[in-house]
Amino acid sequence: MDYALPRRVAFLLFAIVVVTWGLNWAVTKVIVHSVFPLWATAIRTAIATAALFVVQLARGQLIIPRRGDWPVIAAIALLHMVAFSALVAFGLKFTPVGRSIVLGYTTPLWVVPGAALFLGEPITRPRLVGTALGLLGLAAMFNPFAFDWSNREAVVGSGLILLAALSWAANILYVRAHKWVSTPFQLTFWQTLLAAVVLAILAALVDGAPQINWSPALAGAFFYAGVFGTALAYWAMAMVNRSLPAATTSLGILATPVVGVVTSTLALGEAVDISLLLAMVLILAGIAIGTIPAKRGSAGQDKQALVATIARP
Repeated sequence: MDYALPRRVAFLLFAIVVVTWGLNWAVTKVIVHSVFPLWATAIRTAIATAALFVVQLARGQLIIPRRGDWPVIAAIALLHMVAFSALVAFGLKFTPVGRSIVLGYTTPLWVVPGAALFLGEPITRPRLVGTALGLLGLAAMFNPFAFDWSNREAVVGSGLILLAALSWAANILYVRAHKWVSTPFQLTFWQTLLAAVVLAILAALVDGAPQINWSPALAGAFFYAGVFGTALAYWAMAMVNRSLPAATTSLGILATPVVGVVTSTLALGEAVDISLLLAMVLILAGIAIGTIPAKRGSAGQDKQALVATIARP
């Protein structure tokens, strides 16, 4: 059974998770330069599945899913762990990490109109303002002075990341509508297991048998992405969400793109221009204004959605 952590410990663990996920984008960029994106995602997910099995078994959280659990297992596995992760991996082959992570974190902006259309949630003034700011951020990122529209790879890469964000948004919408039987963390092992199987089948069909030139650096990158960037981070985030208010975690997770951009600049030598910085500020401000729970009654639902979907790399 998981218990709430002391506040100081919870904040420290939360900071570690944010840094870990921010670094994970740069690590994934390194991996997809050596391994086909589908195989890269499949191997990372398989490593995470094995690590989650050990973590959940050790903590007594490994369960057999009930009938009501399987729809959300399938939704998260297919929409987020397969579609989002694979599209991001493909997109990172053509798009810098900084741009990719900012585009990937536009997801909550697409949730606002989706929730109004499919879930009947009202578009409040804060949500409208937040969405408008986010769209201004996208306009800043794709203006002709900052983005080369004649570069086909750049256009395709950015389009794949945006499509990934839409897949993530569809996943969040389903999670909001789902009636939970087991807890989100208890189902994570089964989600990664299903995703690993589907990804391995897709990779085999599209790319054939994996042909990987293993090196210590590549093995270390896979180990980090699977164990620290996925499995242990999921457990840590579940603990953090039991210990800190939903608004705190919702705001704090917005530091992840900042860490990703800084990491890509320092470790990969990627340039950060004014348009990217402006876009990041506008998009993250829009998310903060439009998606942070304002009412006590909605905090519980938002916290479960955060555990299940939003707080992932």
